[in-house]
Amino acid sequence: MGAITGTFKGFGVTFSHMFKKVVTTDYPFKPPVSAPRYHGRHILNRHPDGLEKCIGCELCAWACPADAIYVEGGDNTEEQRFSPGERYASVYQINYARCIFCGLCIEACPTRSLTMSNEYELARDNRQDLIFTKEQLLAPLLPGMEQPPHPMRLGDSEKDYYVGALENPGTSAGAEHSPMGPGRYQLDEHPGVTFPGAEQAAQRAGKGDGA
Repeated sequence: MGAITGTFKGFGVTFSHMFKKVVTTDYPFKPPVSAPRYHGRHILNRHPDGLEKCIGCELCAWACPADAIYVEGGDNTEEQRFSPGERYASVYQINYARCIFCGLCIEACPTRSLTMSNEYELARDNRQDLIFTKEQLLAPLLPGMEQPPHPMRLGDSEKDYYVGALENPGTSAGAEHSPMGPGRYQLDEHPGVTFPGAEQAAQRAGKGDGA
């Protein structure tokens, strides 16, 4: 008797959905808008003068439960300065074939260098393309920023940078809500680097304009 009742319950769910309005999404031409706090592709933020916030501490890599992050720290010098501290990330990679988008790396970051955007279009034809490098993850240069390496502009020590971070946060402000996706993410400051999916996005944009 219980099996028969269960069968009718299952059919009831099926029939109830048959009369509901079908919602069609015009993807990829009109992609759905994700929630403001959606965990998407990572962003490596910058200070207001363009220096990188990442100090190469590798805490994000240690916190990652999927072992998807690889960091190699390097030493800043007065001639070659990429961050306000003693160290910076000379190599930074995230393997999106392994990332589970849990956000633990964000919580582990001591400088709020690493945040997550709303971008979810990360499918690739080649697994190698799922390994994003530092050049692909770095936030674009905003007006007033200078491409590192360059001397510190906001103070004489790293303390001057982090004490005023709340009043002058650089690209960390709202980075988790940033609409950064293929075709919208500018990498002109990194010659020779092509953002994955940018070519496909340009083709889609051309079709949308009637080209």
